[in-house]
Amino acid sequence: MKPASLLTLTFIAGAFFAARGVDARNSPAARTAKPANTNAPKPIAEAPTIDALMALDKQANEAYVKGDSRVFESLLSEKFVMRDGSQRMGKAAVVKMIAGVKCEVRIWNLDERWMAKIDADTYVLSYRSTWDGTCTGPDGKSMKIPSPTRAATIWVRSGDKWQAAFHGENLIVDPKNLPKAATAPPAKPADTKDEAKAAAASPDPSTDALVAVEQFVWEAWKAHDAKKLADVTTNDLSFIDIFGNSFANRADTIRAWTGAICEIKSVSVTDGVASALSPTVELLTHKGTADGTCYGQKVGAVHGASVYVKDDKAWKLAFTMNMPTM
Repeated sequence: MKPASLLTLTFIAGAFFAARGVDARNSPAARTAKPANTNAPKPIAEAPTIDALMALDKQANEAYVKGDSRVFESLLSEKFVMRDGSQRMGKAAVVKMIAGVKCEVRIWNLDERWMAKIDADTYVLSYRSTWDGTCTGPDGKSMKIPSPTRAATIWVRSGDKWQAAFHGENLIVDPKNLPKAATAPPAKPADTKDEAKAAAASPDPSTDALVAVEQFVWEAWKAHDAKKLADVTTNDLSFIDIFGNSFANRADTIRAWTGAICEIKSVSVTDGVASALSPTVELLTHKGTADGTCYGQKVGAVHGASVYVKDDKAWKLAFTMNMPTM
């Protein structure tokens, strides 16, 4: 993980009411009033603003370059997960890794932002980050910070605050002129039994069902079938590909998936691990493999992170990010 934005957005609902003057409970209106409807719908939770998320994202980046892992203890969900190459990392491993980071940064900027709704309590924030500097990772190696990158963070409401459940970043590259090797330093592998267990995670009971839907999505992509893709995706579908291209809405995503840039013979989805972010939202990490070409180049395996929402008892894809296997 390079300088990243893993932040909890905390909303402070400052509202209180005080009664003054006469005792209204004994007024004529109170004696004749009907009992309150205890089954009335709850107020709709306020959605986060993109400005608020981005402001806190900047604070998270500042904490990262300083190696201040304490900031992330409360910012990350206990179910937080991210990919570093082929390694699946949980909260404990990520916090420990950040503690060993030291950076020297001259210039950095976050722009080209967008936010997409997954459900009322789950959002994805994406932006481009540009850096000029170096970081020394837990392995002691100093390397140039990858730049520019396209980042995405999944935010989940937890009581009166927001916590990150996933974060990923892809180097923005020209698909017709790919770099020979990744420039990001590898994260330190989990070195205790507890950390390894947290990183591996136990698959949620919904894993098999979600892998089946993910396989269906890949098959529909292979066939350039827009109708099938629309049937298994939400209205707010968004996507980030392995080249750092981002698509903030369903129309653009399906158009990209059904274009003529890829010719695929077969696909497979394996290594699925699902975790419940809420009763109706699940995060699936997986490995996707395609036999064919995109942009005239042979397709390799990718690691994916997909967020699904249960709609009328069926799981629908709301966001997905494909990351190179490095």
